Amino acid sequence: MTSYAGRGVHGRVVQRLGARIVAGVLAEGEILDMRALGAELDVSLTVMRESLKVLAGKGLIDARQKRGTFVRPRSAWNLLDADVIRWRLAGGDGERLWRDLTDVRAAVAPAAAHRAALRRGDTDLAALEAALTAMERGRGDPAAEAEAAASFQHALHTATGNELLARLERVLAPAPDGPARPVRGRDDTGDPVPGHRRVLEAVRDRDAPRAEGAMLDLLAGAAEDMP
Repeated sequence: MTSYAGRGVHGRVVQRLGARIVAGVLAEGEILDMRALGAELDVSLTVMRESLKVLAGKGLIDARQKRGTFVRPRSAWNLLDADVIRWRLAGGDGERLWRDLTDVRAAVAPAAAHRAALRRGDTDLAALEAALTAMERGRGDPAAEAEAAASFQHALHTATGNELLARLERVLAPAPDGPARPVRGRDDTGDPVPGHRRVLEAVRDRDAPRAEGAMLDLLAGAAEDMP
């Protein structure tokens, strides 16, 4: 998932203020004193204004006449934004985030596997096979297995031929600094490879119902892993 690419002073201000808001240090409804924050962070008002525009784009703050700039309620935040996700992880909200992402994937991934089986091409199969090979090579290394599983899911969603599904999978992919949790099937004794191989084989055979069922089994294993 892609995060804000601002560097230097501007990027630092966005990261620090965003993290404070998501962690609740700057509470919902709190008025932001730009001059005081600028003095604390040792930046100009110009830098503060530009940084706050980025945070407004993420739904974290807003500005109104006579009220000033304030922190918006959590219900208005863009919770699918890459930086918001990363700030939640850094603020100790990782377990809740993992559960939410797993729930969303459970609603989307089986349908994606079904469509991939109907629409996949040779290039899609090659990408899926490459991801599975990487998963096999990374056995025993949770981070490597999780990275390969993310590549597999992205290749699967791309194989649907639906650009929105492919983009959605990038949003659902775990953040790089998040917990490494490779997904396994219910009966795979901790090994993520067999479950993913069953999905790949069904997609290769263009067996849409079997691909959907294999993905449901894979996600059931992930649900059992949740605390």
